[in-house]
Amino acid sequence: MSYGGVDAMKDGGTSRGTFFVIKAFYLYDSRMTGTEKSFYGLGIAPAILEIISKLRFMSPTPIQEQSIPVAIEGKDLMGIAQTGTGKTLAFGIPLIQHVLHGKISGLVIVPTRELALQVDETIRKVGAPLGLKTAVLIGGESIFGQIKDIRRNPQIIVGTPGRIIDHLEQKTISLRNVGVLVLDEADRMLDMGFAPQLKRILPNLPRERQTMLFSATMPEEIVSIAKSYMKLPIRVEIARSGTTVKEVTQELFFVPQEQKPKLLEKILQEYRGSVLVFSRTKYSVKKVSALLRALGHSSAEIHGNRSLGQRKEALEGFKRGKYRILVATDIASRGIDVTNIELVLNYDLPQNPEDYVHRIGRTARAGAGGHAISFARPNQIGDVRTIERLTRKTLPVSKVPNLPPPLPFKFRMERAGGKPFVKHKKPFHSRGYGGTRFEEKRPRSKFFKGRR
Repeated sequence: MSYGGVDAMKDGGTSRGTFFVIKAFYLYDSRMTGTEKSFYGLGIAPAILEIISKLRFMSPTPIQEQSIPVAIEGKDLMGIAQTGTGKTLAFGIPLIQHVLHGKISGLVIVPTRELALQVDETIRKVGAPLGLKTAVLIGGESIFGQIKDIRRNPQIIVGTPGRIIDHLEQKTISLRNVGVLVLDEADRMLDMGFAPQLKRILPNLPRERQTMLFSATMPEEIVSIAKSYMKLPIRVEIARSGTTVKEVTQELFFVPQEQKPKLLEKILQEYRGSVLVFSRTKYSVKKVSALLRALGHSSAEIHGNRSLGQRKEALEGFKRGKYRILVATDIASRGIDVTNIELVLNYDLPQNPEDYVHRIGRTARAGAGGHAISFARPNQIGDVRTIERLTRKTLPVSKVPNLPPPLPFKFRMERAGGKPFVKHKKPFHSRGYGGTRFEEKRPRSKFFKGRR
């Protein structure tokens, strides 16, 4: 393996001194063509290599092959790669090796609870046989149980920014021994407004540490973090920011909002495997999930109003086949690591075009194939063009098949499991009008019968 080219950018006056980003393009020697790549020769300790072999991780992905040697050397690293390319092991293996061979601990900061549990599971698969202890600090779980885990002196802590700050304020955790910091899905953390929390956490860490930052996109805010908190980081970029996985085939339908349920029903008749449906709001997720259950599909939902236990149950049920369809908001676009998802369906286009990349990256993971379908309203042509500019691909538009006219609203509600609407006569005198009118209202419950 050799460096084909090195570009350096210099910007002085940062809090970490002179800032250099080295962007390395790795070229393979022609003699290596046709040979099978392996984890041997990347600087990984023999004990970890043995565990990797038992887990049947035979060949490293490009981001793993290029990042692991740099990270094991202890250098700061910025890794840019598409979703589903194995970034967790790319930083997890060097992190485990450093904490097991030194008197330091590791901290991994992630944006969502689901991603924290996923990262912890992957790290424990490799590190637990070597006696590695971890702790997960996320909201939605008892803080007292987490304090108990902290008292066991874990070598690696995985957490979300808000809960880490809770422990810092209660002085139940100290980060002064952290020698390796990992910011996973950094762009998502910034999208979710975690920049102020990161600025509160990072001053509690030693200045002399290794920092690794992994992301699928590279907005300006990420570069700003690199300038402020990293020293001469090596930038490993597997694909241009915003690139989608090539194994994913994409399809777009321009369809009115009221026709989306019928089109969803028709598409689900063509796909028999596991399906992941993304919607923009929590209310829409609940409505789509109720519609799917009314159609006879086994489905679950994940959104911000669900408790951690409910979200765990939905994700585990989706993995094990209890639910064929999982409906989620963008909170799950980076926290679902489920292989063999046949179809990702964007019931609503995402608010941020970067989220489109992460949504469709839930299928075609680990080199497998997959398909992504998106619904766009006729007035969303501008949003589609924004996604195409980011991905540098034209989304193929498919013709909407002939669909029956939409049902009246009250019948759609009944079919989706809602209560029927009935007409009540209501006087207008309370608002200063004379006469009466008919309004559609839900029937009052027995408890409120006869009450105002």
